[in-house]
Amino acid sequence: MRFVAITSCPNGIAHTYMAAEKLVKAAQNMGHEMKVETQGSIGIENELTPEDIERADGVIIAADKQVDKSRFLGKRVLEVSVTDGIRRPEELIASFERNEVPFYKEAEPKLKSVAEVKRERGEKQNPIYRNLMNGVSYMIPFVVIGGLLIALSLAIGGEPTEKGLVIPEGSIWNSILNVGVASFTFMVPILAGFIAVSIADRPGLAPGMVGGYIAANGSFYGSDAGAGFIGGIIAGFLAGYIVKAIKQIRVPQMIQPIMPILIIPIVSSLFVAAAFIFVIGQPIAGMMEGLTSWLNSMQGTSKVVLAMILGAMIAFDMGGPVNKVAFLFGSAMIAEGHANIMGAIAVAICVPPLGLGLATLLSKTKYTNEEREAGKAALAMGLVGITEGAIPFAARDPLRVIPSIMIGSMAGAVIAMLSNVADHVPHGGPIVAVFRAVDNVPMFFVSIVVGMIVTALLVNAVKKPV
Repeated sequence: MRFVAITSCPNGIAHTYMAAEKLVKAAQNMGHEMKVETQGSIGIENELTPEDIERADGVIIAADKQVDKSRFLGKRVLEVSVTDGIRRPEELIASFERNEVPFYKEAEPKLKSVAEVKRERGEKQNPIYRNLMNGVSYMIPFVVIGGLLIALSLAIGGEPTEKGLVIPEGSIWNSILNVGVASFTFMVPILAGFIAVSIADRPGLAPGMVGGYIAANGSFYGSDAGAGFIGGIIAGFLAGYIVKAIKQIRVPQMIQPIMPILIIPIVSSLFVAAAFIFVIGQPIAGMMEGLTSWLNSMQGTSKVVLAMILGAMIAFDMGGPVNKVAFLFGSAMIAEGHANIMGAIAVAICVPPLGLGLATLLSKTKYTNEEREAGKAALAMGLVGITEGAIPFAARDPLRVIPSIMIGSMAGAVIAMLSNVADHVPHGGPIVAVFRAVDNVPMFFVSIVVGMIVTALLVNAVKKPV
């Protein structure tokens, strides 16, 4: 008989591999074939292919963790603890010989969860983009905490001086400011760490975060500025692929348990650290310094061009890859001291849904009842900075809607940029002003209103009556 198995324990170290070894030996002694997939702390190894599963007469899951059984539909599946896989592998195999193991089938069809849908969509994305967005999704809360606490402490606890707002030493607001600054220090290591995790699973976390910290701390390679978020991205990908390469190396079985907790973290961390300290750290830091200098020197036309590009990118695919690239740039620039870039993006984020919602109110003859209802929802989503509220309109009439929302977002972003509107948290819409995260609030709302009106007038001008 042919068998496949999965072994996994909570720590993912010793018992996972002991159970795999015992099952393979027992199957060989009993005259059967056995392939075992291990799900340890190093990630999935010896992964079962669809062909392996199709040919198998039975499946043994010896695990103390949740294991996805959906791929074994229609097969005989025996679930036991990882300890049983170590202590009584012969009994487990014998139960298949006696035909005592039932077929696995799902209880009843069920709707896919949001997490499942997101995972399926993620699997279809470009892997580079998917890995980058995994890091960004974990980074954003740290930027939010840092930006919001710094903005609140300055807005409430700051005292005006010749040098600007200053928070008195020893005050509670000074402590809150320090917490916000501390949150920012985690931003780049978290970004790098979870990019590496997306590439190489859990063993990538430590070297990714170590590399991210070195990238952000220029003292390691003689730079005053550090390599910033660009260095963090490079550190994350570098760590992830180094760990992935090390995982492919075949090692003696007695060394396998210490690979994920000792050998892989140390070797990969040293590789990443050496690469930044001796080779790529200073060039990337120089590039970041050049970017910062350019942003500081922006005046007039260059500001307008940058705002137009970012506004168009945000509106183009309404939460898709192009939108996310612009959003990542704005989020990273908050920590670099350029919250005005996020200010322009924060306006552009909410203009598409708000503008389209306004359009349905201004010209009801050009929209179906369904679209007018979607317009009300779009207004609500725009208020809390959800660009995706524009998607139903764009999906139905992309050639008219997408150019209109892009021009509206560009108009709002330009006004915000020229007015020095700043947003200290990576989010958009009027909701960020409620949390005192925006500087120059009046012009923030003027920018949004202008963008809304431009979008509504344009889309209604090009749409035909229903």
